Amino acid sequence: MDLKIFSASSHPEFAEAICRHLNLSLGHAHSQVFSNDNRFVTINEPVRGADVFIVQTSSAPVDSNLVELLMYIRTLRDASAGRITAVLPYFPYVRSDKKDQPRVCIAARLTADLLQTAGADRVLTMDLHSPQIQGFFSIPCDHLLASPTIIKYLKAHWNLENYVLVAGDAGAAKMLKIYADALELPVAIMDKRREGNNEKPTIKGVIGDVHGKKVLLIDDEASSGRTLMRDVEFLLEKAEAVSADACIVHAVLGDEAVTALNTSAINRFVITNTLPTNTKPLKNKEVVDVSQLFAECIRRIHANESIKSLNDVA
Repeated sequence: MDLKIFSASSHPEFAEAICRHLNLSLGHAHSQVFSNDNRFVTINEPVRGADVFIVQTSSAPVDSNLVELLMYIRTLRDASAGRITAVLPYFPYVRSDKKDQPRVCIAARLTADLLQTAGADRVLTMDLHSPQIQGFFSIPCDHLLASPTIIKYLKAHWNLENYVLVAGDAGAAKMLKIYADALELPVAIMDKRREGNNEKPTIKGVIGDVHGKKVLLIDDEASSGRTLMRDVEFLLEKAEAVSADACIVHAVLGDEAVTALNTSAINRFVITNTLPTNTKPLKNKEVVDVSQLFAECIRRIHANESIKSLNDVA
């Protein structure tokens, strides 16, 4: 099968970067919205029998981008593509992964159902908020981790002397272990409790010693930035850390979040490009490119090779 890569509207720069790594040209496609708010998509080259990858990340407007992706998948299916892989660097509705309140929608499961119903044969994504989301699919779902690429970047560009890695809560401790083992750094965990029906957890303390240390908070995503800023405030003022930096895989941050974080005590931000970064003018922003990792994964999927080693830390 011929390998073809197409991009929907949310992050064409990422799709183009993948193509550069693979020495391919981006497939010709077109998407537009009519005056009645109906979307229209076309694939402008033959795809019959081809191994097709369509790239669409979950950036705003999320609903519109999701519908556009579904339409592209359906169009590719109707055009007799041999295999269709939906490439979602940041998965839509990834935080709606369980029924934690009465009468709520498990939207991540609904998204998985929609992708399959539209005609996707496979899904490729990165750093799901909960790995259990892989189980929502009855088609293969390949889950890449950003940690090996970020760790390589930190080793090459940062002086990590006197640093402690910090997880925002106990649930993030497993992810933190990968970084701690590879960077040979101590760890600390924010001790948070939910009291009553209060949606905001209370910080009770820090498990681990950060006194006189530089702290690097690591999280899979940040939306409003409020939790991140509360953690940093506690670490600096009450736990007596000397400085704070943050590493975020998916920088979902809106305009208000960027403004707030730019006035916070956080010195540097390490983010990846799973979401467009040119609209996020964070201070001291360092972008880790994960497009090459996606490109290699696509190459291996196309060649029917194992992708397991891509999540190994060198």
